[in-house]
Amino acid sequence: MSCRSYRVQNFSSSSAVLPRNMRPYSVSCQGAGGVGYRGLSYFGSRSLSGAAPYKPRIAVGRCPPLRYGYEYVLGHGYGNAGFSYRVGGVSGPCPPIAPVTVNEQLLQPVKLEIDPTMQTVKFQEKEQIKTLNNKFASFIDKVRFLEQQNKVLETKWSFLQNQQCRRNTIMPTLDAYICNLRKQLEALGCEGAQLEADLKAAHEVMETNKKMYEEECSRRTCAENEFVVLKKEVDCVFLNKAELEARVESLKDEIIFLKSLYEEEIHMLHSHISDTSVIVQMDNSRNLDLDGIITEVKAQYEDIASRSRAEAEAWYESKFEELRVTAGRHADNLRDTKNEIAELTRIIQRLRGEVGTAKDQRCKLEAAVAEAEQQGELAIKDARCKLTDLETALQQAKADLAHQLREYQELMNVKLALDIEIATYRKLLEGEEYRLGAEGACPVNISVCRSQGGLICDPDPCIGGGYSATRSSMRISGVSCGRGIYSTAMGPTVGDMSSPCDPEDLMLFNIYHMRPIVNSVNHLL
Repeated sequence: MSCRSYRVQNFSSSSAVLPRNMRPYSVSCQGAGGVGYRGLSYFGSRSLSGAAPYKPRIAVGRCPPLRYGYEYVLGHGYGNAGFSYRVGGVSGPCPPIAPVTVNEQLLQPVKLEIDPTMQTVKFQEKEQIKTLNNKFASFIDKVRFLEQQNKVLETKWSFLQNQQCRRNTIMPTLDAYICNLRKQLEALGCEGAQLEADLKAAHEVMETNKKMYEEECSRRTCAENEFVVLKKEVDCVFLNKAELEARVESLKDEIIFLKSLYEEEIHMLHSHISDTSVIVQMDNSRNLDLDGIITEVKAQYEDIASRSRAEAEAWYESKFEELRVTAGRHADNLRDTKNEIAELTRIIQRLRGEVGTAKDQRCKLEAAVAEAEQQGELAIKDARCKLTDLETALQQAKADLAHQLREYQELMNVKLALDIEIATYRKLLEGEEYRLGAEGACPVNISVCRSQGGLICDPDPCIGGGYSATRSSMRISGVSCGRGIYSTAMGPTVGDMSSPCDPEDLMLFNIYHMRPIVNSVNHLL
């Protein structure tokens, strides 16, 4: 709350700025001899007004007019604005009191179609400002508390430094603990080196096994090729064996046939020799030895038969031995080939099982990958839909925010214009009261308290009234009322008037010249 008081001759003025939410205040003017109007020497006025915005109650008294000059100053910038007037000295005799008329249309509230939610928004902004102020106050309290704690800690620190140094008994324990930790660190380093060596050895073993595996794979390929070649050779050997077995059977049949034929020939020869009787008649008288001849022939035939039998048996035995050796050799080869075939069959079955397992794992992995891809696509689609919705909502929120900001800006412009007009009217009325009080030569005490939306009006008859706004301000100077002459910095001289300055005319003149200022303020906002 602030209060200012000035006294010019028998006139005093004071102003106060109070919070918005306060009980009604009063504006009073009292003369030196009492309250009320007593002739021309005393002037009294009292006005009561609440804190409601845009509804001030003003009491205006009548006194003989006084020629004076004043100046309106309205500054515009990004700092605080000022609105002031200056009162000149008394000049000449006082003319009769001019009647004061008030345009009731100007006092009626402006019907603006304001969004009802703006009051809620303003209330929320006020609550947010209160919350931020409370937070700031709590932050300041915390800072003070921390400063106190800092002072306490500094005091403790200085006190501890001033104390005598005691023997530190914890350092040996800490040194022992540090030594133990260093030993553990060295042990861990040695263990890490050992593990690195083991890792290198494992890598070497892995490389060796990898090379062996590659060699085994190449050997397996060679073995498969050899198996194919051996299979072809086994087929050829089997065919040769079948052919040789057929030949052996044919030779056995031939031997049996020859044996039977030989026996039949021997039997026929014996029967022929035994049944044949030779009668030889000769004319000479010589005696022939038939028994010797027969014995000789028989011996020759037996010798021929034994030689033929021995040759046949020797040939048969040689052929049989040869076939038996060949059959044994082929049987060994066939047994080895069968063993290799069985081993390769087991390897093939094992590899087929591994291939089947790998195929099953591959199918499972492909199914899992397909399912993961499908889920990922669904998640991506869902995320894209959500992102689109969020972007749409964000654009809508931005548009709503821009619309609300524009409405709020328009309302603030209207509010600023109304505040400027209200302040202008108040300054005019207060100047008129001051003029009337000065003509009456009675001390007047004026107390005006107003706090509304950041607008502070502090009337000062000697220096000038003040107008403060937080957004923007403009400056108008050079307006004077004397001998009926109006001038302003915004335009040329309006005209000359022979009659004194009328408050109503001054109000209309102010409204006429304040409209461009309000438009400029709105444009800058």
